[in-house]
Amino acid sequence: MRIETETELEELLARPYAEDVEALGKLEGDLLILGVAGKMGPSLALRAARASREAGRRRRIIGVSRFSNSEARRRLEEGGVETIAFDLLDFDRLGELPEAENVVYMAARKFGSTGDEAMTWAMNTLLAARAAERWAASRIVAFSSGNVYPLVPVSGGGATEETPPGPIGEYAQSVLGRERLFEYVSRRRGTPVVLLRLNYAVELRYGVLVDVARKVWERRPVDVTMGHVNVIWQGDANSVALRSFSLCASPPAVLNLTGPGTLSVRQIALEFGRRFGIEPEIIGQEAETALLNNASRCHSLFGLPRVSLEEMLDGIAQWIRIGGPLLDKPTHFEVRNGKF
Repeated sequence: MRIETETELEELLARPYAEDVEALGKLEGDLLILGVAGKMGPSLALRAARASREAGRRRRIIGVSRFSNSEARRRLEEGGVETIAFDLLDFDRLGELPEAENVVYMAARKFGSTGDEAMTWAMNTLLAARAAERWAASRIVAFSSGNVYPLVPVSGGGATEETPPGPIGEYAQSVLGRERLFEYVSRRRGTPVVLLRLNYAVELRYGVLVDVARKVWERRPVDVTMGHVNVIWQGDANSVALRSFSLCASPPAVLNLTGPGTLSVRQIALEFGRRFGIEPEIIGQEAETALLNNASRCHSLFGLPRVSLEEMLDGIAQWIRIGGPLLDKPTHFEVRNGKF
């Protein structure tokens, strides 16, 4: 993977796979994406629009967000996505938003949760309940998080969909609350839903691998106490999201979404050090537990991710060496007490 400009990167992230085209060709109805202007939403929307065109399907792809970033809105509209500037916390006006047979729910709040917990619960839980009721007649793919699981033994292969939730901290608790309210509406109204428990999406400008790479490059210490992680290329995660409408069910289906294997943070730092010609400074000692997902079910349904760990490491190292722009949104994957 050799990407040298944001234009090239965004084109790659929005480029649909053949499986996406097939899935969007079979999907009936319009697609509404709530919270489209986050880290993953723009490329998901553009991928959906391109896949629909390539499948010969005429449908509305509608993205809803506050759109504090006007550039993101412009790119979406140029790519065939209709945009609506809207504050989703204005619950009394949700009825003004359009109907759609298919909804991707991406609205969420994580960072800044500590100290403003009430807003986190409103965004992650109350909004989910209102949206589930508003689009109860739709199929809903709702993004969740692997944070709903407890820390699990590193040697166990990660939490499966059958692992009982054990969220640590108010952010993770509010995410489980989001799931429970989607489940409540799904059971009561018969709404078909799938809950995608994602951790962690990566591209060249953000993600766990970028966090580690920057520390190595800037010669800052890498703490390996949270010593193991899972990652998945953002394009692969969005591909699964668009193909997972076929899994929507009542009560909701649950699907872990990440890449294969358990990755060592120490080894990731060493790999970046080798690419940069820098000896990483490692601090801490790996704990016996970590926040880990087992996505075997996802891989059996949709296949392994297209982009390998080696490709991500190479691409990120090259991007940082050339001074490529970064989102400056650290994942804080190191956090073990749930305080974000």
